[in-house]
Amino acid sequence: MEIRRFGVGNRRAEGPPGTTGVAGQVIHSDARGVITELAFSKGGRIEPHDNPNTTWFIVIEGGGFVAVGNEERRIAAGEAVLWPADVAHGAWTVHGPMRAFVVEFAGPDDSKMRGILEGIAKRLGPGEAGRLARGEGKLADRPLTPEERHREGEPT
Repeated sequence: MEIRRFGVGNRRAEGPPGTTGVAGQVIHSDARGVITELAFSKGGRIEPHDNPNTTWFIVIEGGGFVAVGNEERRIAAGEAVLWPADVAHGAWTVHGPMRAFVVEFAGPDDSKMRGILEGIAKRLGPGEAGRLARGEGKLADRPLTPEERHREGEPT
């Protein structure tokens, strides 16, 4: 059994390169990818940058803002944003702290090349065979009021 420690007392105070007010701890790193915990202080930021890897930014506490290309959105605990390979992206806080996990996969999304199966499931009974269509959908866009745009934390 292998246990990795992260969180308070285990983060590097200087944070990853290109950050201000961010402490971090790498939880896992190998040729397949990297998993990092980041803790943003009030006013912390990851400067906009791009990289050749597909990355998920997963907020677990607090909230702040993220940018992907020219789009900026508010993000809060329980939400994740995809940072596609070779697209400029960043994150920051204004009024309070935010904690996030960053899951970075080596290279761009190669699911089509590698033949990764879509997430399709159906409970089959004895002797049954079949296939269900893939479900499609997304959260509805919700325009932010000026007050919401400058407030962090759980969405209202």
